[in-house]
Amino acid sequence: MARAPRVIRANECYHVINRGNQKARVFHDNRDYASFLALMCDAQERVELPLLAVCLMPNHVHLVVRPREDGDLASWIGWLFTTHVRRHHRKYGTTGRIWQGRYKASLIQQDQHLLTVLRYVERNALAKNLVARAEDWRWGSLNWRGSPNGPIQLTPVPIDLPSWWSEFVNQPMTAAELAAVRESVYRQRPFGSPGWAEASARETGMEQSLAPLGRPRRKR
Repeated sequence: MARAPRVIRANECYHVINRGNQKARVFHDNRDYASFLALMCDAQERVELPLLAVCLMPNHVHLVVRPREDGDLASWIGWLFTTHVRRHHRKYGTTGRIWQGRYKASLIQQDQHLLTVLRYVERNALAKNLVARAEDWRWGSLNWRGSPNGPIQLTPVPIDLPSWWSEFVNQPMTAAELAAVRESVYRQRPFGSPGWAEASARETGMEQSLAPLGRPRRKR
């Protein structure tokens, strides 16, 4: 069965994630990370996609984006990952899938929910115990946020970040926050207040993301 076209709306914020096929490692050394960031810069030359946050992890990639046009995200992502796969095959002599397939993209309400997702993305390496502090991860946007010499130019977040943002990112997230963000990613459910999420899911044809998981109970 063909997949339904995904509705990506201009000027809305999205949490985008793609994983290595079967969760396999994609980036094997610092050159792999640096090469992927360089490809992202090339993608920006083709279709400029406002990037609010970035985190490259050994077997997956997190982005928070705010496309200017409805089709920009699909064009940008399609070129980036297709080009990366070709280069990966050439470098490592591999064949077949490198990434799991279709990327996931979850719409985010532009309020405190956006801050929660930004924090989740920028502390990902810390959460996986790859660094002692989130800003120490060279391949994440917290490392270069506010610096004119970062590998990628970030777009200002549409809401104010706290002045103590780095310290806030380094503080542990609650279990409820983590569960909510992860469920949003897994089900591609709009991440926001209940009323906003329900309305957004209906507008974008994602009503199924709000339905309870599992089979419905049989009536006696």
